[in-house]
This record gives sequence, C-alpha cells and structure tokens, in this order.
Amino acid sequence: MKKYLSSFVVGFGAGVLQVVPVAKSFACCIIIPLAAYFALMLDQKANKNINVIMPVSRALIIGLLTGIYAALFGSFFDILITFITKNNDIIAVFPEFQKMITNFPISEGLQKEVLNLYSSVIDQIKDVGFSALYTLSILFNNLIINLIFGLIGGVVGVQIINSRIKKSNEL
Repeated sequence: MKKYLSSFVVGFGAGVLQVVPVAKSFACCIIIPLAAYFALMLDQKANKNINVIMPVSRALIIGLLTGIYAALFGSFFDILITFITKNNDIIAVFPEFQKMITNFPISEGLQKEVLNLYSSVIDQIKDVGFSALYTLSILFNNLIINLIFGLIGGVVGVQIINSRIKKSNEL
C-alpha cells in the first residue's frame, strides 16, 4: 500500500475538488491529469527516486490508481452531499432537459420513457436524498472519465518528469 499512497492522497484531493461547484467543470480535463502528475512527483519524493528515470509502466499504474481514487472519493462526496441536501444539479437542469429532449429525433414513446425515468430519479432524490440509478450513473461516469484522464496525466507527467531528469543529468 505504501508504494501507492501518493495516488491515494492526491486522488482524495482530486475527489474533493470534483464536488466544488466551480472546480467541478474542470475536473476531467485539468484536475485529474494534474492530480496524476502530482502523484508521480509525490511518489518520486516518497521513494527518494528524484534523479532516476521513471518507467512509463509505473506512471500508468499511478495515473490509473489516481483516477480510480478520485472517482471513488468524488462519487462518494457527491452522493453524500446529495443525500444530506436532497438536491443536486440534476434537479436544477430538469426544466431545460425537458425542452431539449423534445428536440431529439426520437419517438414520442421513447421521449416519455426517458422523462419518466429522469423524473423518478428526481423524485427519489427529493424524497429520500438517494437514487440507485443516480448513484450507479455517477460512479460509472466518474470511473470511466477519471481513468482515461488519469492515464493521460500519468503518461504526460512521466514525460515531463523524465525530460527534466535528463536535462539535469546532462549538466
């Protein structure tokens, strides 16, 4: 566990930032790749490998784990806040969603089915503060997106770190 502690710590921080209203918009594209990069740097410092070239495979594992931890913590905090407040972004955007779904080129029956499903999720959140469908969709969405961007952050981060090490070794 110690060798993946950096991913856990930075993934926790990224997960917390995923539920902050303004930062939530930048979670996938900026926060998660930066978190993977910071996890790589923290891993190097923790293992005292500051001047050693890091293998890409190690960076992929750290990026992957950072994405997983960020997704799990971000989903947990999002679901917890929804449970406590019985409110979230889905409830706020439902009127616009109703207008938008009517413009899709799908049958009326399918439109009604989608709106009924969406309405049941909103009713469950308003009544209980929890919806199993919402929980699963948030978890799977965060896992897929954060895994992809965690891997990207790991690959880009290891290239940056290794190029700095190569430059310092040349001097």
